[in-house]
Amino acid sequence: MFKGLKPILYGGREVWPLVEGGKGVSATNHMSSGAWAAAGGIGTVSAVNADSYDAEGKIVPQVYKSLTRKERHEELIHYGIEGAVAQVERAYEIADGKGAININVLWEMGGAQQILEGVLARTPGKIAGVTCGAGMPYKLSEIAERHNVMYLPIISSARAFRALWKRAYHKVPQLLGAVVYEDPWLAGGHNGLSNAEDPLVPQDPYPRVKALRDVMRAEGISDDVPIVMAGGVWYLRDWENWIDNPELGQIAFQYGTRPLLTEESPIPQAWKDRLRTLDDGDVLLHRFSPTGFYSSAVRTPFLRDLEARSERQIPYSKQEAGDHIVQLDVGVKGKNFWVTPHDRARARDWAAEGYTEALKTPDNTVVFVTEADKAVIRKDQTDCMGCLSHCGFSSWKDHDDYTTGYLADPRSFCIQKTLQDIAHGGDPEQNLMFAGHAAFNFKTDPFYSNNFTPTVKQLVDRILTGD
Repeated sequence: MFKGLKPILYGGREVWPLVEGGKGVSATNHMSSGAWAAAGGIGTVSAVNADSYDAEGKIVPQVYKSLTRKERHEELIHYGIEGAVAQVERAYEIADGKGAININVLWEMGGAQQILEGVLARTPGKIAGVTCGAGMPYKLSEIAERHNVMYLPIISSARAFRALWKRAYHKVPQLLGAVVYEDPWLAGGHNGLSNAEDPLVPQDPYPRVKALRDVMRAEGISDDVPIVMAGGVWYLRDWENWIDNPELGQIAFQYGTRPLLTEESPIPQAWKDRLRTLDDGDVLLHRFSPTGFYSSAVRTPFLRDLEARSERQIPYSKQEAGDHIVQLDVGVKGKNFWVTPHDRARARDWAAEGYTEALKTPDNTVVFVTEADKAVIRKDQTDCMGCLSHCGFSSWKDHDDYTTGYLADPRSFCIQKTLQDIAHGGDPEQNLMFAGHAAFNFKTDPFYSNNFTPTVKQLVDRILTGD
């Protein structure tokens, strides 16, 4: 047992202060989360478009048959509720009364509130708490109170938590299960990096977590309410000065990336194999997600293509103005595209290389893509099923008039399509592969040598030694 690490009381029972990070789509499911709970920790079912099963136990493909986005969005909500309920019920059985089961939702996912309410209504007594980030989930506390479960907001700054507490959470203090500090420079997936912070200049998480505890204390929140450190956590020995530290209060640790490489992990073998090859620096903090948030993922050809697409970009004006004194003559129809002479020369070069199609962005720029890429982009935008509350790629919005009012952005991508594909056997190189920035440890940690893949129990036992 690593020195100083003690069980905490959560959901009415003692559990290890080790949380499995919930990863959607379908990168954590009942097998991994149930096993994590059975090992004495807090397992997390991803309730983001989770898989459901037919009578034979086979995964039900999420096929959208409706003609309109709004109708497909209703299908998505149905799939979301059925899938998450199926995952929770199976995870609860596997846990067999040990540990605890949480569910994770993204506040910015399409129909988040309907899905969360629908799942909680059908799984009474089986879910200990709800973790929720990707946005400012003000209504999380009132939903948790309605269903008598704990809520665990995921934030990336003390300022964000203060805003949530002042606006809503102070009304339901008794169900605040923990506060998850997700470090925006270390964690995989979407994060809460603000416009005031530099993505290229990481900050030490300790003072940021200390500031969060100071805010919690100022609001009268007990030091027994854990702060969960999420992002970059691999070896507990690296965090020794955080454990049993009166300055920080109770600390728990979240593992998102390490559980991907276990026997119970549901991700395909090709994805698991790719994790073993990563070097330090292979995970990129980027802003291509249609959510508008920063996120961290492996720099696969899929991600490099998005980087290159944005580099093939030039600003234009609809009439001659300033430096825009020549008319663009490749990639566009019509004459209302005024650009600089230098940019026109670049555009001609791109067209000569096969990037013959110019697509408008919401920022008065055009990006150059191949004819085949244009066809894929337009089809994906047309096929949108409303998986986000606001989608930059398709300009979908899940309420009011169902549009963001902005031009659909070809610099982004359909996140539902790629996450479903990679989770269900698609080529990892041609998809978005979320990972935390400590993922390079799979290659260097002796625990994984000789291609060893641990069970979740073996992983948890290993973590508890400090390694």
